[in-house]
Amino acid sequence: MPDRDQPNDSIDVVIVGAGPAGLTAGIYSARGRLNTVILERNMAGGQIALTELVENFPGFPEGISGFDLSEKMKRQALEFGADLREITGVVSFAPGPDGCYTVVTDHGEIRARSVILAPGVEAKRSGIPGEAEFIGRGVSWCATCDGALYKGRTVAVVGGGDSAVEEGLFLTKFADKVYLVHRRDELRAAEIAQERAFANPKFEFVWDSVPRQIVGGDLVEALEVQNVKTQELRSLPVNGVFFYIGQLPNTGFLKGIVELDGMGYIVTDALLRTSLPGVFACGDAHANPLKQIAMAIGEGALAAVQAERYLDELDCPTPGA
Repeated sequence: MPDRDQPNDSIDVVIVGAGPAGLTAGIYSARGRLNTVILERNMAGGQIALTELVENFPGFPEGISGFDLSEKMKRQALEFGADLREITGVVSFAPGPDGCYTVVTDHGEIRARSVILAPGVEAKRSGIPGEAEFIGRGVSWCATCDGALYKGRTVAVVGGGDSAVEEGLFLTKFADKVYLVHRRDELRAAEIAQERAFANPKFEFVWDSVPRQIVGGDLVEALEVQNVKTQELRSLPVNGVFFYIGQLPNTGFLKGIVELDGMGYIVTDALLRTSLPGVFACGDAHANPLKQIAMAIGEGALAAVQAERYLDELDCPTPGA
C-alpha cells in the first residue's frame, strides 16, 4: 500500500463543507492519515456557529455555545492535520477520466481521489414584497448575528419550529417585544422550548397567520400579516423581521452530477455512498430524517470511514480483479 504522506496536490479526500458533519469527517479522515482538505464557506461550524446555546449535544449538561463547539471541532480537525480552506463557494464538481474528482471553487480547483459532500443548508426565503429590499435594514435570518441591534425595540419572528422559538427567546434578551407569527394554531418546536416561550411575557403569538408584506422607509417599520382562516389583514409595528420558515440544501452545484431527491437533498445508501463511486454525503444536505448535530456528527464519522475503505480498496485491489 502506498505511503499516504503525499504531495500537497495529491489529495486523498476533499470534504465540501465544515459544519459538524464536515468537521467530524475531517477529524476521522485526517486521524486516519488521509491527506484531507476541508472546504468551508463563511465560517467553520456552519449554522451551528450562529447558535447561542446548544443544549442537546451529549457531554455538555449545561449546554455550550454553538461557536465554542464549532471552534473545538475545528481545532481538533486541524491538530490531526486536516487542511481547512476558506472559500466563497463551489462553482462545479465533476469526475475525471482518471478516477479522480475535481472540485472547482472561486479560489481555484482541487483534485481528489474521494469526496465527502457536506455542503449544509441555507435559510429559505419567503419571497414576500419587502424581504429582499430590507435585507440588512431590518430583515434577517440570524438572531444571534443581529439581535443586539434591536435593544429596546419590537421584532417579529416568522415560523413555529425549533429555530423560530429558540431564536425568538434569544431576541427577548434585547427586544422589548417579540411577535411570533405562525401559520398554524400550535407550535412545532420541542416542548421545553414551547414552555419557555409561553412563560416569557415579551412574546405575543400571532396564530394562523402568514406574512404578506414588509413595509418601511429607510428601515423596516411594519410587517403585514394575514389570518389564513378569516383572511383578515393586520399590520404589526416592528423594527425587524426574522424568518425561520425552513431550509434549502446547498446542492445546486451537484445537479446532474449525483442523485438528488425532489427537494434537492443528496440521496445515498445506508453507508452514505452516493450515485458516484468514492463520493459520500453527510449532514443536513443529505436526505435523512433528522437534522440535528448528533446525527450530522455520526454521519460525518461514517462517511470518513467509508471513504478510507474505498481508498484502501483502490490501493489494494482484490486479486484477479
